[in-house]
Amino acid sequence: MTTADRWLLPDGVDEVLPEQAHVVEYMRRQLLDLYHNWGYDLVIPPMVEFTDSLLSGSGSDLDLMTFRITDQLSGRMMGIRADITPQTARMDAHSLRREGPSRLCYAGTVLHTRPRGPLESRTPISLGVELFGEASLAADIEVIELFLQTLATAGVEKVHLDLGHVDIFRGLLANADLSQELESELFELLQRKATRELGQWVSQNITDPKLAEWLTILPSLTGSAEILKAAKHKLAGAPAKVLQAIAQLEDVVAAISTRNITVYLDLGEMPGYHYHTGIVFAAYVQGHGKALGNGGRYDHVGAAFGRPRPATGFAFNLKSLVTQSKYSHRAGLGIFVPYTNNAQLAEQIALLRSQGNRVVQGFQGQQVDYNEVSCDRLLVEENGHLVIQKLP
Repeated sequence: MTTADRWLLPDGVDEVLPEQAHVVEYMRRQLLDLYHNWGYDLVIPPMVEFTDSLLSGSGSDLDLMTFRITDQLSGRMMGIRADITPQTARMDAHSLRREGPSRLCYAGTVLHTRPRGPLESRTPISLGVELFGEASLAADIEVIELFLQTLATAGVEKVHLDLGHVDIFRGLLANADLSQELESELFELLQRKATRELGQWVSQNITDPKLAEWLTILPSLTGSAEILKAAKHKLAGAPAKVLQAIAQLEDVVAAISTRNITVYLDLGEMPGYHYHTGIVFAAYVQGHGKALGNGGRYDHVGAAFGRPRPATGFAFNLKSLVTQSKYSHRAGLGIFVPYTNNAQLAEQIALLRSQGNRVVQGFQGQQVDYNEVSCDRLLVEENGHLVIQKLP
């Protein structure tokens, strides 16, 4: 690398400059305060952990996204976190070991070996909550309501909430006796909504005519809350797990009915199918090509740490959230203090700073650019007194 290239960053690794950094930090504080008010305790997991822990259980899906380094003290392999959820699961299972429901929240940078999508950062700031130890639907509803409140607090408008439930697909296949390979093929067809290919695949691999019918119609069960009524009719006679999943979705839709959002249901959509165990959800806004945030239930997450507990939660990329916010909160402009030998100066500057003012002290001989130092006022001596003047 030449001297001229040393300012370059790796592809997908971005920096946050002062004005945006202030907005990101302001929103981080607002949202962590929101979570605190809902009873969620802040945790700060380490940036690196042994891969045995970081990639165990549900975290194994992150294997290809995780940078690895060798610990010079133990010789063991460590990973730089690509997701914080497995870390909070370890903390709940091992470090905290609470008996009742445990509400945790976090905000921290994660690192990905490759971007998740075109033009995406490999260093997102992951912000979210996890609720451990409560299996009831009330926990799912609380987390979804807090998910929506996060968007409202961040000033994100015209939200489209996607809802699904992985137990619909799992319930239909409970007695199908498909191999893992065939199940993966079916899953892939459903995610692509390849209706024609799906029909051919079902005719070749499913002998039960009723199950064949249910699987064929699954991609069409999408739309507003009204689709749940159609689903109950079209999936009549399906295993109890399937009908229970539909009923849970009805309860969730009813619980958030007063929210000013658009709800979209897709009963064949299963993001994180091998990870999630129940209700799944995601938020979209027009003009942003991917989910702004997502979450769901993942009850097996603590099993790798010897303490399987029910769990549900969500995560956002804080930097992406800021780009979609309708709020703008820039740092307040400050007071510039030119260099002077006035003995009263230090005391006056300390007083102004204690009152919440931004005060920038100049150096001897400095040629100041007030825009660069973000100041719109001057503290100057006038008739033996220190006074604040507005800059023209």
